[in-house]
Amino acid sequence: MELTINNVHPQYIADTGHSEIWGRTLSMMSPHHLHVIAPSGSGKTSFIHFVYGVRTDYSGTILIDGKDISKMGFEEKALLRQKRISIIFQDLKLFPGQTALENIEIKRKLSPFHDRDTITRMATQLGIADKLSQKTVTCSYGEQQRIAIIRALMQPFELLLLDEPFSHLDEDNRMKAMELIYEECEKRKAMMLLADLKKLSFLESEKSLRL
Repeated sequence: MELTINNVHPQYIADTGHSEIWGRTLSMMSPHHLHVIAPSGSGKTSFIHFVYGVRTDYSGTILIDGKDISKMGFEEKALLRQKRISIIFQDLKLFPGQTALENIEIKRKLSPFHDRDTITRMATQLGIADKLSQKTVTCSYGEQQRIAIIRALMQPFELLLLDEPFSHLDEDNRMKAMELIYEECEKRKAMMLLADLKKLSFLESEKSLRL
């Protein structure tokens, strides 16, 4: 996959002059990784939503393999999200009345990539195997973040978008989650675009740009 961000400006941000992304041309190809450092108010979540194609309140173009995502039809976008782009939203978008396992299984069954046993393996790796049968509303936010990470890794993808995926995890659990994400991206030779408020210490080796 090739992702091209060409002269994109959010309609609601007047001054983007200090950004290394807004108003610039940026091209990424699989398996490139990019860490976006995005201070509060810079449009971090908007940027992730623009690339995912759920918002179009910007000027400029975002191209997936040369095709403008804002001009794709509903079915084409749905297929893109089912087969080629996965996401961890900042607000997670879990179903609170369903168990952790049910939340993950929805994604796995919709777009199969892993078998069901992989859920248990990943949950054990991230320290939440004992939470799989609990409703997500009863889980801590850090546990919910790990549920959302596993859910995003269930489907096939060529691009993984992550919006502050570790904000409620301690350093040890951040490292475990990042190791799992790297492992899954490597299996797919996938691109990764991770946005966070500040530079994460365990991503020092990754290319970073300031939003």
